[in-house]
Amino acid sequence: MTILRSTFDPRSDAAAANRTAMLERLAELDDLLETFNGGGGEKYVARHRKRGKLLPRERIALLLDRDSPFLELQPFMAHHTDFSTGASLVSGIGVVEGVVCFVSANDPTIRGGASNPFSLRKALRGHEICVANRLPLISLVESGGADLPTQAEAFVPGGATFRNLSRLSSLGIPTISLVFGNSTAGGAYVPGMSDYTVFVEGRAKVFLGGPPLVKMATGEDSGDEELGGAEMHAKVSGLADYLAADEQDALRIGRDIVRSLNWRRLGPGPTLPPDEPLHDPEDLVAIASADPKVPFDTREVLGRILDGSRYDEFKPLYGTSLSTGWGAIHGHPVGVLANLQGILFSEEAQKAAQFIQLANQKDVPLVFLHNTTGFMVGKDYEQGGIIKDGAKMINAVSNSKVPHLGVIIGGSYGAANYAMSGRGYDPRFLFSWPNAQSSVMGPAQLAGVLSIVARQAAEGRGQAYDEEFDKNMRSMVEAQIEGEQTALANSGRGYDDGIIDPRDTRTVLGLALGVVHNNVVEGAEGFGVFRM
Repeated sequence: MTILRSTFDPRSDAAAANRTAMLERLAELDDLLETFNGGGGEKYVARHRKRGKLLPRERIALLLDRDSPFLELQPFMAHHTDFSTGASLVSGIGVVEGVVCFVSANDPTIRGGASNPFSLRKALRGHEICVANRLPLISLVESGGADLPTQAEAFVPGGATFRNLSRLSSLGIPTISLVFGNSTAGGAYVPGMSDYTVFVEGRAKVFLGGPPLVKMATGEDSGDEELGGAEMHAKVSGLADYLAADEQDALRIGRDIVRSLNWRRLGPGPTLPPDEPLHDPEDLVAIASADPKVPFDTREVLGRILDGSRYDEFKPLYGTSLSTGWGAIHGHPVGVLANLQGILFSEEAQKAAQFIQLANQKDVPLVFLHNTTGFMVGKDYEQGGIIKDGAKMINAVSNSKVPHLGVIIGGSYGAANYAMSGRGYDPRFLFSWPNAQSSVMGPAQLAGVLSIVARQAAEGRGQAYDEEFDKNMRSMVEAQIEGEQTALANSGRGYDDGIIDPRDTRTVLGLALGVVHNNVVEGAEGFGVFRM
């Protein structure tokens, strides 16, 4: 297998400019994460601690095996909305008693842990991950139910959370709820639909309607404990399987439950030597261009994430703006599709379709490294069949059954985002670098298209075109798209599973590959009709 050589000079002026730009972006993200980790603010955190309670990330840390990693997912969900603090939910993947689990924790310092539309979007993504990768789900519950001011947007998708818990159980995937405080109204169904429940004595309160609602609905006077307290549910209703003395005891019991699951992964473990890359991963903060219009060599990225920098490139002389080939990450064999020069032509699409079929034939996961401006357009390319060739690649991606892992390391625009297994194509995991950009097309192109359409409409009406209006419109649209296409904006919408430090790419992909192999990894036995 070929060893990837590097021509990258980390001491060059371009590398220095790239490094500075990337580190500035990372510093901004770190500041945001620090804010998010503060929950609902000092006042509410202090009130929570005064009650003797742990914060969500503290609960997660005590639940997980000592010194094991936690891959937090979608921490920027709901950024630039009224629910900008991680959507009131901390979620991710960690190891409990040697078992890889998905862990979700309400943040009760933010509106009492109430679920808003973005919380639900984040929770439902977690359920998708559990089903696809066969991960036990552990819910650390303390929530006041639905965020009532946004109930119109939360009510319908909220029901899917309970359906999903039932479906996980029917698939034999364990669901465990550890209840630390309120779990009211619809939130009561989280423990209600779980396979195992642990309630903290004197703290957990689980009821469909609290005392005020019961009073309004029935005229009945009742207290929290008799209506939905932990001891009542342990002794009377039977909703609580275990009664914990305190939070630490609940987390201990949760670990005991996982230990007794007799859980086994179905996929193979690493099968190849997990040698470190030959080239320094520190360089990854300096490889991606500070100017998105300046291309960079994605093979330099591969040389810093693949085991031993080994890469067996497939069809290297054909369709040269897309590199396809075989390698491994942390001992797991992978097929790679990496954009090199940005544009996808017919040759690249044909090569990709064949390569994806081969990966499915070999039952090998695929890693997509996005840096593409889209499929090529123009008279010659349309006549040459760019649509039907692009359709071949999208067909192959759509019907591929092996796990897809993606990292947007630059741009990911238009239908090329789809062809590279973007979010709409259900990759098992999709991450972004801080410099990532993704939208229908670039800001200048989109503004230009709108300008041409408006100009033609004016000419069709026999009117003079207002050039000042055109200038202002272009400027406004470009500014809008610039803001909407950033990694942070897309991550806030839930269009990826998180923004990662480029230097962590190999580690994150290695963790993700370990996760997908909890389930059987099998390729597709057939594809749709390839238009020839």
